Amino acid sequence: MPNVILISHTPMPEHTVASAAKLCYSSSDIKDLRENLTDEKAAAFVEMLAEIGHESPIEHASFTFGIEGVSRAFLAQITRHRMASYSVKSQRYVNESSFEFVTPPEIAGDAEALRLYKEAMEDDCKKYNQIADILKKKHKKTFLSEGKDEKTAARMAEKKAIEDARFVLPNACETKMIVTMNARSLYNFFRHRCCNRAQWEIQEVADKMLALVTAVAPELFKKAGPPCVVGPCPEGKMSCGKAKEVKQRYEEMRKNG
Repeated sequence: MPNVILISHTPMPEHTVASAAKLCYSSSDIKDLRENLTDEKAAAFVEMLAEIGHESPIEHASFTFGIEGVSRAFLAQITRHRMASYSVKSQRYVNESSFEFVTPPEIAGDAEALRLYKEAMEDDCKKYNQIADILKKKHKKTFLSEGKDEKTAARMAEKKAIEDARFVLPNACETKMIVTMNARSLYNFFRHRCCNRAQWEIQEVADKMLALVTAVAPELFKKAGPPCVVGPCPEGKMSCGKAKEVKQRYEEMRKNG
């Protein structure tokens, strides 16, 4: 199961966004922008931006998440959101000789599928270790012949070996990452990934991220989520047909904090 934490965020994010918005419509000096800016006034500015579609000021609020217990398949999806910063556990430098893996719920719910799945994971792990051992011996011999000492040769050989052995690792292989997005990018992310048509793993992470940012910036994210939360579903014939239920679920999420 994915674990998501909010590591840090722009202090008083809604005030920061409101200050940026005030700058666009005021002749005040920058140092005066936050003067007399109450929570209520900040919320009003955020609401105004949403109403007129002026989105650039919300880019000044950013949020950094720690995400773990997710698959490499998830990594391939989240990095399609390019207006973000990512730091990911490296399979090139981290030995995966006993890697953890993510099991899709549909597989976990079927005994025969789960048995085959676990066998595949065990086989991948076995082949990874076998290939890594073969390459380590080969590379260590080369490094020793080049004059490296025993300890250095062994360390360099392992690193070089796992660079290539990782190619047999499955999409299910567990990874972890730190992700930073600004509020505007998060809105786009939630629009696509909170939708029922999103893949189950990234939808679960997106829901957790949305709950976390809503707790610290409720006005800023009160209209965030899949498109059907604030308007009609854009999916046409591919719609899940559950817009009412989805809207209710996100209303309850915001209500329960």
